[in-house]
Amino acid sequence: MTNHMLSVADAIRTRRTVRHYQPDPIPEAVLSSLLELAVEAPTSWNLQDRSIVVVASDEGRERLAWATGGQPQPQEAPVVLVFVAEPQSWRDDHSDIYDRARRVGAWSDDFTALFSVASTTFQEDLDKRGLLREYAVKDAMIAASFVMLAATEAGLATSPMNGWDEDKVKKAIGIDNRDDLAIALLVSVGYPAEERRHPGRRPLERNVFYERHTAQHSTAHQK
Repeated sequence: MTNHMLSVADAIRTRRTVRHYQPDPIPEAVLSSLLELAVEAPTSWNLQDRSIVVVASDEGRERLAWATGGQPQPQEAPVVLVFVAEPQSWRDDHSDIYDRARRVGAWSDDFTALFSVASTTFQEDLDKRGLLREYAVKDAMIAASFVMLAATEAGLATSPMNGWDEDKVKKAIGIDNRDDLAIALLVSVGYPAEERRHPGRRPLERNVFYERHTAQHSTAHQK
């Protein structure tokens, strides 16, 4: 049941990772809304260097079940979203992005020209340091987080899945020949068939620091 009364804070607090789902399909309008909200997520230099593959067919979800080692989410959830990072997309033509920003008054011509040069310089530096994949994956993960919160607000459950074989996932969605693309995350979406209780989190002072990180070394890293 859709609940439009949830605040962002409520969605964050009530979201749980759900592994088992009812077979009910997600209404097309609801799914479209989730995807629209996903692409609103922040993206470095507005490159939008991430994409989403919507897998809803029985065959497609069966392939993802294979790629995830037989986990139940792709087998039971009506939809699995595959978030794909595009580390090399900065080399593509981004004139449509710049035109849209100018058209809505967000960027001036001068800013767009400076921004384009600075963005290219930044990406070239990442390339030299071997960090292009990392940055693109970060952008894709932010979009995935937006989906999970939006789904919670819509009365849907999700499971962020990080236990998969990248080569198999790429083959499952038809990009096994694309070395320029990377898999960031899989997110199952559907109506829950189980109620997951919050296992709790450590106290704030255990994981939040001010100005400097002051956590003690774990035993494994002590010398």
